[in-house]
Amino acid sequence: MNFPDYDDKTAFLGDWGRFQKTICTLLCLSIIPNGFHGLSMVFFCDTPAHYCLIPGDLNITGEWRNASVARDEDAGESRVSKCSRHRLDIIQNYSDRGLNPWVDVNVSTIPREHCLDGWEYDRSTYISTIVTEWDLVCSDDWKPPLTTSIFFFGVLVGSVISGQLSDRFGRKIVLFATMGIQTAFSLIQIFSPSWLIFCLLAFVVGIGQISNYMSAFVLGMEILSGSVRDIFSTLGVGICFSIGYMILPLAAYFLRDWRMLLIALTIPGFFYIPLWWFIPESPRWLLSQGRVKEAEAILRKAAKLNGVEAPDVIFPQLQLMEKPEKMQTYNLFDLVKSTNIRCITVLLCMVWLTVSIGYYALSLNTSNLHGNIYVNCLLAAVVEVPALIMAWLMFRCWPRRLCLSSTFSLGGLVLLILHFIPEDMNSVFIALVMLGKFAFTAAFAIAYPASAELYPTGLRNSALGICSMSSRVGSITAPYFLYLGSYYRSLPYILIGSLNVFSGLLCLLLPETLGSPLPEAISHMQTVVRCKKRHHCTSTRF
Repeated sequence: MNFPDYDDKTAFLGDWGRFQKTICTLLCLSIIPNGFHGLSMVFFCDTPAHYCLIPGDLNITGEWRNASVARDEDAGESRVSKCSRHRLDIIQNYSDRGLNPWVDVNVSTIPREHCLDGWEYDRSTYISTIVTEWDLVCSDDWKPPLTTSIFFFGVLVGSVISGQLSDRFGRKIVLFATMGIQTAFSLIQIFSPSWLIFCLLAFVVGIGQISNYMSAFVLGMEILSGSVRDIFSTLGVGICFSIGYMILPLAAYFLRDWRMLLIALTIPGFFYIPLWWFIPESPRWLLSQGRVKEAEAILRKAAKLNGVEAPDVIFPQLQLMEKPEKMQTYNLFDLVKSTNIRCITVLLCMVWLTVSIGYYALSLNTSNLHGNIYVNCLLAAVVEVPALIMAWLMFRCWPRRLCLSSTFSLGGLVLLILHFIPEDMNSVFIALVMLGKFAFTAAFAIAYPASAELYPTGLRNSALGICSMSSRVGSITAPYFLYLGSYYRSLPYILIGSLNVFSGLLCLLLPETLGSPLPEAISHMQTVVRCKKRHHCTSTRF
């Protein structure tokens, strides 16, 4: 069952009445927890300065206690070793004999041993993180980035299954079910007895986090119309995510124990329960399932809220049917079934992959930038607001392809420039990093609605799920792109910048949807530029 004239049939509601204001506000508010949950690993997994713990009951002199921690040469400078100390049995012997370090004994010749008694951590920035809780340093230093990747792997899984569940059971049910999953498992995560349990719970939280985000986004896209839809999909969703992101460093500054911080980030989830009675199901989705009466009932309530009169029959061609047919159902294989939709899907997956690598690499790297981590993280969050405003202005007036291509290229070129910035120019370096974050935020904000406009209603949520899955592959790999910086400082920026400049060129091949209604079937989809030119790639007709 097709209904390409849905926007015309519901035009009596207007674009910005009380109903649309309520839905837009509530859905945007539901996005806020995703902002602080999505990037909380910046603080949970940060590694403070540390060195080997020297037991307090070890009977040695103060001079030998200070000398027992080994020192390493790093770039010509002598630094306290993070992972080794001089053998304490030998030091105990020297101390008992009354010998003095560096006077009677050349300390550098004393054999070393691992930190057998644990580590001493700098507590000036954090009271505790999961790193200090479970000693995820030295031989276990691979675990913090893996923790972040496991969370984003959960986000990847959620991207796939949430689209299928939402297309089958409805946007509203999946939205609230996954908000519940995110809140409940975050609460359980507070009581994690080990790193492994923390990671398993982080995986489930990741599934819930992206699933409710995607469902809220699609629900708003399908209920709202015209310019309001553009405002919601770029400014509304993006700014509320950024508000959550800005709350994160502020909360982390005052709550420097990771468990207390997680409690503070979990509690707001319980305040969203009453929204169930105010947010309706998507009428578009109900129509796609043949549930015409339910869709009309929602629209009549909306008309009453807006103070307008609804027609006696909103969808006359459907009411005449004794038993309205469901819209043709789709599955993931339909995303690659025809040449045109296959080209669109592959292009979008590449685009989402690269922008995600850029966005999350710069977001997660705030703890490694020069200066205060809380200030850097807050700057990275604040810079998103003007980026989202710019994205909205561009999305209103510019062709979608140009919006995507320009923001991707700007972000990529800025990262390539970082290679030429001297190491002592920290302020310039941070400013350019924030400019890159600005560009990738704008690109991300545009990618969501631009992608949603390309797919039909029955396939839209699944398609966004696949795009988001590609994005999560990027977020999973982002920590390891940053890890390459330990070999060559500029290597992560060169790789990420090159990928995004290339993606900026690929965006020019996507179909243009500016001013076009949302497609309701595959036959209504726009055609890829290359296919248009070759005249042999056409949409599959249904």
